[in-house]
Amino acid sequence: MRSKVILAIGAHADDTDFSASGTVAKFIKDGATAYYLICTNGNKGSDDPKITSEKLAQIRRNEQENAAKVLGVKKIFFLDHNDGELEVTLKLKEEIVRVIRQVKPTTVITMDPTMRFSVGLGYINHPDHLAMSEAALSAIYPLARDRLTFPDHEREGLKPWKVGEVLLSNFDDANCFVDISQTFEIKLKALKEHKSQIKDMQKMEDQMKKRCSQLGKKIKVKYAESFRRLLIDFV
Repeated sequence: MRSKVILAIGAHADDTDFSASGTVAKFIKDGATAYYLICTNGNKGSDDPKITSEKLAQIRRNEQENAAKVLGVKKIFFLDHNDGELEVTLKLKEEIVRVIRQVKPTTVITMDPTMRFSVGLGYINHPDHLAMSEAALSAIYPLARDRLTFPDHEREGLKPWKVGEVLLSNFDDANCFVDISQTFEIKLKALKEHKSQIKDMQKMEDQMKKRCSQLGKKIKVKYAESFRRLLIDFV
């Protein structure tokens, strides 16, 4: 694990902290280096009639920086696309490829682009999540791998990179469960930094305990997070 480099890609400032921060904290605790990539500025996620998009974007950036410090994340990359407007464009793919080639992750954690909704949880996935994760998978393969893709990168000293492992957050379908019993409290502490997005901290804590304990039972531990794990075998 000490040689592992983790890149967690999210659409909004709190996405990875909700879905995978226990796993990120566990990897860091075991010696890995972790980075965050946030694709939007989160400037729409508030019902406060007094707040502006500009102020909200800065608040959410600060909240994510504070949460990352709690987890021990080395650096956050912010792309600053407008919230609710993320699309699967070549520009977005290039921006993600650039970060991949910069940090050279052995593992990328992101959302599952096939998870459009969950009947069991009564959940419709945010379109930004779907666009981000679709672009992220394209960036991982084949774009970051191929030397002739985005040739300006090579002129800047950025070399092609092959990601070997991908962990996709999916609420209903998983083949990989990570024991976060020792880092669950760190996960909660990181989430509590997102004050602009969590109106009831106790309710959030109760929901996280319920969800992570249910996942934990599948591998006979107290708390767990789940993923669809892909081991990428490049030709």
